[in-house]
Amino acid sequence: MITNISLTTIYCLDQDAARDFYVNVLGFAAREDVSMGEDFRWVTVSHPDHPELQITLMKPGPPLDAEAADFFRRQLEKGQSGGLGLQVDDCRKTCEELGAKGVTILQEPQDRPYGVEAVIRDNQGNWLVLVEPRSYTQEDVSKGW
Repeated sequence: MITNISLTTIYCLDQDAARDFYVNVLGFAAREDVSMGEDFRWVTVSHPDHPELQITLMKPGPPLDAEAADFFRRQLEKGQSGGLGLQVDDCRKTCEELGAKGVTILQEPQDRPYGVEAVIRDNQGNWLVLVEPRSYTQEDVSKGW
């Protein structure tokens, strides 16, 4: 029986730079960093309060085939790779703090029926959604779009 989500993957071109961004800029904790063969390294981070959910910072490669790995590299290079949704307490304040650290803000905080939302980019080309959630109904969503 499945009991939890324990791992998700973020593709990156530079594992050291990605780890440094997630740890030093976003405040995640470094978890694993293990070389596993000639050109494979297992690097993970997690939110300090949720060590059970690790994020693998993975270079595009096996088990992806060459065509898929190349697609992910191109998406990262263009800054168009999807990433994570991150819950925040105060979206506007978080964006101010991250912007002061040099993080690219792709979409400034905006009110949405479900909360306040912003979009940032990590240093590898992944966009991350920041959401300060609030209670809502389906009617709120229907009116808000």
